[in-house]
Amino acid sequence: MKVIGINGSSRKDGNTAIIIGKVFEELNKEDIETELIQLVDYEIQPCQGCFACKGRGNCVFAKDGFAEIFSRMAEADGIILGSPVYSADVSAKMKAFLERGGVVVATNPGLLRHKVGASVAAVRRGGGMTTVDTMNHFMLNKEMIVVGSTYWNIVYGKNIGDVLSDDEGMANMHNLGGNMAWLIKRLDDEQK
Repeated sequence: MKVIGINGSSRKDGNTAIIIGKVFEELNKEDIETELIQLVDYEIQPCQGCFACKGRGNCVFAKDGFAEIFSRMAEADGIILGSPVYSADVSAKMKAFLERGGVVVATNPGLLRHKVGASVAAVRRGGGMTTVDTMNHFMLNKEMIVVGSTYWNIVYGKNIGDVLSDDEGMANMHNLGGNMAWLIKRLDDEQK
């Protein structure tokens, strides 16, 4: 069992990576393997709208990092999408990634069906709900099972590490990880 975390932040190892890491801690306690992919390490071009991905299961353009990341995502049991809020919604790289992924799955139905997903946002003030909503809509529209927690999956902080001071937000990340582990294990038991 494996969960991929996709960090849409422009700051490597920043607040978004920290909160994904908190979710990972709970998954790792349950012997679920985790991998963090930071989009800052990749060039992600926007979708070309060519629909050449139909029947191929991935984007035909492989000069940037999208096809590699999407392949790993399609193989995973669970996916965490994480984004900071820079301007009231997901980051530009996350938006480009979701748009391309959305077209690939729309033209190849079922690629992400029944995968367990969760969205998290690192936010200074506003836009957290819109950001989580954008990522959740991607997952719901792709037949994924979205996991929730005791409150919204938003943690507050501006400078790197500030999120660690949001006790309620960090507790929510731990709870989210526990819920995700529980569901992944139940689905795995069903398939045996």
